[in-house]
Amino acid sequence: MEFGDILKVIGEFGWFQKWLVLLLCIPNFLTAFHLFGQVFIVRDVPHYCDTSWIRKLDLNLTKEQELNLTIPRKPDGSLEECCMFTPVQGSLQSLQLNSTEKCRDGWVYPEEHPPTLLTEFNLVCERKNLNDISQSIFMAGVLAGALVFGPLSDRIGSRNTILLTLLLMGSFGVGAGFAPNLYVYIALRSIVGSAFAGFSISMTALGTEWVGASYRPVVIVMAHCTNAMGQMALAGLAYSIRDWRHYQFAGSAPAFCLFFYIWGLPSSARWLLTRGKIEEAKKEIQRAASINKRSIPEELLNQLAPPKKGRSGSILDLFKKPYLRKITLIVAWLWFVDSLVYYGMSLHVGNFGLDIYTTQLVFGAVEIPARASCIFLLEWMGRKKCQAGWLLLAGVVCMIIPAVPKTFPVAVTVLAVIGKASLSASFSTTYVFSAEIFPTVLRQTCLGLCSMSARIGGILAPLAGLLDEIHPAISMVLFGGMALAGGILCFFLPETRNRDLQDDTAVSPSSQRSSKTVNGVFENRPVEEKDRSWIRETTKNTFL
Repeated sequence: MEFGDILKVIGEFGWFQKWLVLLLCIPNFLTAFHLFGQVFIVRDVPHYCDTSWIRKLDLNLTKEQELNLTIPRKPDGSLEECCMFTPVQGSLQSLQLNSTEKCRDGWVYPEEHPPTLLTEFNLVCERKNLNDISQSIFMAGVLAGALVFGPLSDRIGSRNTILLTLLLMGSFGVGAGFAPNLYVYIALRSIVGSAFAGFSISMTALGTEWVGASYRPVVIVMAHCTNAMGQMALAGLAYSIRDWRHYQFAGSAPAFCLFFYIWGLPSSARWLLTRGKIEEAKKEIQRAASINKRSIPEELLNQLAPPKKGRSGSILDLFKKPYLRKITLIVAWLWFVDSLVYYGMSLHVGNFGLDIYTTQLVFGAVEIPARASCIFLLEWMGRKKCQAGWLLLAGVVCMIIPAVPKTFPVAVTVLAVIGKASLSASFSTTYVFSAEIFPTVLRQTCLGLCSMSARIGGILAPLAGLLDEIHPAISMVLFGGMALAGGILCFFLPETRNRDLQDDTAVSPSSQRSSKTVNGVFENRPVEEKDRSWIRETTKNTFL
């Protein structure tokens, strides 16, 4: 007995599945605090070199006189931030106001601000790049987590992996708030990134394995929408809590409130069957049927058995089959571009001219309708056209942004919001499109390769900001060019809407049978037939 048949009896998206999706969405809401929170705890503040050396000369100078004699001025009259006049020994007459050097003894932050990561660890001047580097290390942790927690989830189950990663995110997130130096902070954050990757993988697996095939895009989009809500809440949290250590505690500690998941979160019955744990799988199925107010006959449960192993695919097929190689390379590029441009824009939210908190709130808000629209547009326009349209729109917007003068911050922000919305919709579309376009025997392998390319994009996204030191338009033009290339490449992919999943590598997806409506009847429609004392649904296939 296939698990899909069981699922049709107990309900493909009943109260049990809705409760499960809610349980998964709550921690997904909290992940935004880890992903984008550092943008707000490294806010740029006025600073200049610490020149307390001049006080040792005992000249009885005012503060203004000390600054005039030790800090050069910019053309607009403000103080230079990263250099000072060369200190002298003895008398003031030996001071040369044309000889400068880098700051020796650190920096002074004259305005009263709550402690930030920037002021506490001096992430300014030549140390400024450490901020972007730390974000890249966090993304490298996400890549490592995908490599570690993916196989671990297959071994111990998605439920146990979720519980473990929530504990890690809470513990090491709070621990980062106690970090005595930047390097300890970066190390703890990288572990949080690894836990985030493990949670994302396990959440997607557990959510989609308990629902019918037609509801899987809904589960993915709902999870993405709750992350967007978390981004909106992030703006309020960061605005109200300016002390970076307190922010770490407030953003990480709520994970400990989910301890009741030990009792409330179900295991995947599909996974239990693959591990040969038939009795445990039966208990989970009966629990789901009870919550959905369905009854399941005992003789139906008795037919449950571990799934038979079909023909496995080999990664060598990617080189043997030209069409499969082309598809894999293009889809991997789409994942890379989605991740690079999405995180690149999200992590540079303060560069668009308006208040960073307002921009973040809008960034999160526009993702919800953009992602939710995918549910309808994917069925109306198809996967390929949607994927291409979102990337082309994002690419055009990224190319226009550098051409708009900085004196029009509202126009720049509006363009950035459009780009962010299209990228978020593209991300959701990529998840659905990728799950359908690869053959079953190679689906996990190909998705693993695509996921790795996305993590590489995430690692490079913070570093792209370093190119702005050469010219402020380089990073956005780079983002736009890559997105446009991805949109164009989409037209070389086959359409998968209303087509059966491809099981092997013998034929390309474009030749698979369709499930469109023919003469008012859907193909692959369920047909009821009597079998002993219970109703079993089978599938009748019609070919065009």
